[in-house]
Amino acid sequence: MSIESGIEAIMRTAPVIPVLVIHDAAEAKPLAEALVRGGLRVLEVTMRTPAALDAIREMKQVPGAIVGAGTVVSEQQFAQVMDAGAEFIVSPGLTEKLADPIIASGVPFLPGTATAGDIMRGLDLGLEHFKFFPAETSGGLKALKALAAPFYQAKFCPTGGITLASAPEWLAFDPVLCVGGSWIATGSLDEVEAKAREAAAFPR
Repeated sequence: MSIESGIEAIMRTAPVIPVLVIHDAAEAKPLAEALVRGGLRVLEVTMRTPAALDAIREMKQVPGAIVGAGTVVSEQQFAQVMDAGAEFIVSPGLTEKLADPIIASGVPFLPGTATAGDIMRGLDLGLEHFKFFPAETSGGLKALKALAAPFYQAKFCPTGGITLASAPEWLAFDPVLCVGGSWIATGSLDEVEAKAREAAAFPR
């Protein structure tokens, strides 16, 4: 499976990818179990906390979970998350220095883009699947529709400011395969599971 077919399969697994900021690795496995029970199998653990690497390792133990690393911004972080078992990589932006080793590794990769230049740089690297980030503050759905028009082959996962209320409108736009959201992983585990079940039922 190629990088591109791999990331597309991951993006099509569920309508929403939970974006997870984990401060205590002990909470990671129960959280992943609740999300998977609710129907959201693809989990993005952001590299924003010291607990992130251990959280990836914990979540990998949950049957059915597809665990990736988000907010990867350097080659060093890429090496660390691969060692922890990350199954896909998400970055907030796109640079050749970061992209080259990720592409060479063959791991599914979802780089952040916010401009036409970003998308063109990705296409030059052989990529067609992108995170649109930060989605709302970069102009929202109106901006993505304008950006996507010249790039018929590009598919997107908008992330940043997406909510329960706004997610269905984003998902109704054909180039959007899924959205990233942090709203799901709040509250008790029962609440997380209920939110996941609701998000998993969004039409696409």
